[in-house]
Amino acid sequence: MKEQGPIQRHTISAIVDNEAGVLARVIGLFSGRGYNIESLTVAEMDVSGKRSRVTVVTSGTRMVIEQIKAQLDRLVPVHRVADLTMDGPFVARDLALVKVAGEGEKRVEALRLADVFRARVVDSTRSSFVFELTGTADKLNAFIDLMSELGLVEVARTGAAALARGGQGLEDAPHP
Repeated sequence: MKEQGPIQRHTISAIVDNEAGVLARVIGLFSGRGYNIESLTVAEMDVSGKRSRVTVVTSGTRMVIEQIKAQLDRLVPVHRVADLTMDGPFVARDLALVKVAGEGEKRVEALRLADVFRARVVDSTRSSFVFELTGTADKLNAFIDLMSELGLVEVARTGAAALARGGQGLEDAPHP
C-alpha cells in the first residue's frame, strides 16, 4: 500500500526521563521503522536533571508523522510528545561552528559576510577564523555556502532546538 499525501518536514519535541538508554530507544523507534531523522537535539531541561527534551526534525506524509508521534508517546520514559509544526507557531534555532581559512581579500570578505549574518568570531589565528552562528537551518546553509567560496575548512552543527511560542510550556499543555 502506497502512502498518500505530500512529504512534509515536522519538528517534534518530547519530554523524556533523563536516564541511560532513553535516547537509544527513541532512535531505535525511528531506525526500526525506516523513519529518517534530519536533526536530533537532546539536553537536560531542568536543574534537577530528571528530565530531558528531545527535539527531532523528520519528514513524512501526514500518516507517517502521526505514526511517529503515537509510537513515541507509547515509549515508557516519554512523558509528553508535541508536533510543534502542527501545534502552532514555534521558534527553532540551530547552531554552527564554521572554520574558514584565508588571507588578504578572502579574509576581509569572510569577516564582512560574518557581520551580515551576525556570526561571531569565537577563535582567530593569522590564517583562520572560527565563526559561531545561530539561526534557522536555511540561514546556516546560506552562510556555509558562501564560506565555501572563501576557504571553508570544516563545519560542526547542532540539530534544531525548538519551543512553542506563547506562555505555556510543553509540560503544561493539555495532553491530547
